[in-house]
Amino acid sequence: MDYARQQRDPGKHVVGIAFVVAVHLFVIYALMTGLGRSMVQIIKKPLSATIIEEIKPPPPPPPPPKEIKLPPPPPPKIETFVPPPDVPVVTESTAPTITVVTPEPPPPKPAVVEAPPPPPPPPKPAVRKGITRVSGDDPVYPRQAIRAGVEKGRVLARVMIDEKGNVSEVIIVSAEPPKVFDSVVIEALKEWKFKAEGEKYVGEVEINFKLQ
Repeated sequence: MDYARQQRDPGKHVVGIAFVVAVHLFVIYALMTGLGRSMVQIIKKPLSATIIEEIKPPPPPPPPPKEIKLPPPPPPKIETFVPPPDVPVVTESTAPTITVVTPEPPPPKPAVVEAPPPPPPPPKPAVRKGITRVSGDDPVYPRQAIRAGVEKGRVLARVMIDEKGNVSEVIIVSAEPPKVFDSVVIEALKEWKFKAEGEKYVGEVEINFKLQ
C-alpha cells in the first residue's frame, strides 16, 4: 500500500479535527460562563509555605549522684581506772657546807719601763774646724815676703778630704796680706793627711806666718 496515499486519506484527519474543535468550544464556554475566572483566582491565591523544624530529642537525664560512704564512727573509749602510784616520803638531809677559799690574785708585775733610745748623733757640720793633721810639713816662709819686708801673715784655707784622709783640693778663703802666702800654703796642704772616716768631708785650716 502506498504510504503517501494513506497519509492523504481524509477519513483519518476527521478525528483530529473534531478533537480540536471540541477543545475550542470548551474554552469559549468557560469564558462565557465565568469558569475561567474562578480558575484564575484559584491560581492567583498566595501559596503559604510552612517550615517544619527538625524535632530534637530531649537530652539524656543526668546520672544519679554517687553515694559517699562515710567511715563508721570509732567505738567509744572505755576509761579504765588506774590507781595513783605510791609517792615515797623523802626526808630532807642536811648536806655538809663546803666553803670554797678563793686564792688571792698574784700581785701585778711591775711595768717594765723601756729606756728611751739614745739620741741620734748630731749632724756633722758642713765645714769642720780645728781638724788635726796626721802627717805633713808646715809651709815654708816665702822668700818674696822676706824681700818685701813682710814680717807676718795669716791664711784661712778649706781642704777637701776623701774617704782615705788625703787632701784632694785646697781653696783659699782669706789671706793677709793677700796673695803673698797663698802658693806656699796650697803646696804644703796638698801633702797633708788627715784621719780617714770612710766618707768625704771638708775641713778648715788656719795658718799663721811670723818672720823670726
